[in-house]
Amino acid sequence: MNNRLLVLIKGELQRLNKYNVTTISFVVALVWFLLLYFLDDADLLSTMLPFVIIVDATMMSVIFIGATMFFEKTESTFSTMLVTPVKSSELILSKAIANTIHSVLSSLLIITVFYFVKDISVNFFYITLALVVSVFFHSLLGFVFSFHSKDFTSMLVNVMIYAFLFLIPSSLHLFGIIFKGELWDYILMISPTESAMALIQLGFTSEWTLLSVIGFIILIAGSLLGYKYYILPKFKEYAVKQSGV
Repeated sequence: MNNRLLVLIKGELQRLNKYNVTTISFVVALVWFLLLYFLDDADLLSTMLPFVIIVDATMMSVIFIGATMFFEKTESTFSTMLVTPVKSSELILSKAIANTIHSVLSSLLIITVFYFVKDISVNFFYITLALVVSVFFHSLLGFVFSFHSKDFTSMLVNVMIYAFLFLIPSSLHLFGIIFKGELWDYILMISPTESAMALIQLGFTSEWTLLSVIGFIILIAGSLLGYKYYILPKFKEYAVKQSGV
């Protein structure tokens, strides 16, 4: 990691604070904590906590990247960016890495509190690995939503549609409402949310399963291929368009 990328990551973390994304993240974490703290059923809590972490690591990661991109759009940051020696790859990675650091720390804060307060069993190495992989993938996904949304409101609508298609089926499967049975474990793996869910469950069970391995491969491969063949080329086009060049 070169010094320029480190400077950009630091700048992106400061930008998250400037745009009050850090504050919003803290408020969301507090709401999740209050929601879960008053659950007396240990079995329900052991299911709800991973679910909350999954939502935080997936949907919120997409929204935070989208918010940053649209704030920069309104400030005409892209026109300045094009005349600097900074590469598009460095800009993308700095935003994704900063968002990953920010979101992982937020999720780990929630998990740590419940580890001490509710005696939840968790493997911090595995849950950190799972969060890093899941958040980074969905941070890159946030760029895709930004590229294809006219404004922040339309991006939120697109995220809601994405949640309806991918998060809700995985959630119904997790809680055993519909999509029951082992077969659905594998069918739903076509969803990035289900892959993240399988990987995050690893942090609470400490047992590698075929599903967690598949989820890990899907998210890593999706991140690498999506970045190289779609996000990086599209970002250059997006930046030029937003700068008015």
